[in-house]
Amino acid sequence: QVQLEESGGGLVQAGGSLRLSCAASGRSFSNYAMGWFRQAPGKEREFAAGINWSGGITYGAASVKGRFTISRDNAKNMVSLQMNSLKPEDTAVYYCAASPVWRAAKVATTPDGYFYWGQGTQVTVSS
Repeated sequence: QVQLEESGGGLVQAGGSLRLSCAASGRSFSNYAMGWFRQAPGKEREFAAGINWSGGITYGAASVKGRFTISRDNAKNMVSLQMNSLKPEDTAVYYCAASPVWRAAKVATTPDGYFYWGQGTQVTVSS
């Protein structure tokens, strides 16, 4: 059974940092793009960051550029999201997702570009 499990969420003050991790099991995702999405209460799920299969190409939403860094360790079947200079508006449930396309040329930035999803981890940033 394929599973993506996020960890590392929590409560942090504005300006602080958190590191989210996503551990994949049931299959290897080393040849598939991975992404992080987030969803705040009452809002649609939105793209935060994505990384291609090799780790050589990364994308970040405009709202997180310069603050969030996505990385992956294919040997460990894991992807991480380092979040610095957190703001209250970063408060959301953060989801890890995996693309179904083998070695896709582009990293998808919308939810329909991903097939596997984790259950999410809550990130709360207090002001």
